[in-house]
Amino acid sequence: MSLTIAEVPGFQRFMSGYQKVLLACSFLVTADHGNSDDMVQREKKTNKPIIDDDSGKPLPLTSHTLAPVPVYIGGKGLPDNVVFKDNLPKAGLANLTATYINLLGLQAPDFYQESLITTE
Repeated sequence: MSLTIAEVPGFQRFMSGYQKVLLACSFLVTADHGNSDDMVQREKKTNKPIIDDDSGKPLPLTSHTLAPVPVYIGGKGLPDNVVFKDNLPKAGLANLTATYINLLGLQAPDFYQESLITTE
């Protein structure tokens, strides 16, 4: 998924500010279902942005989209044998807690949703 033009500068600022931290340790970066893939309301039939009568600007889309949310895991502290599982077709935000626990070197409780990672 590509970022919209409006979100690129914000993302670049975020990454430049955290680059040193991310490179020095292991990390997991994800997000909630946001709306950076389309930040304006659109007409259903034409897909054209809906323009606010008063301001003349497109109306912002404040709801969450259904786009998949990426998860990035890496860094110097991550062992080379850690990989993403490929058998979790319905994985989601609920799987992140066990994943964080595993990244800390601990075993997640059985009643948690399954971790996104395993070792080879």
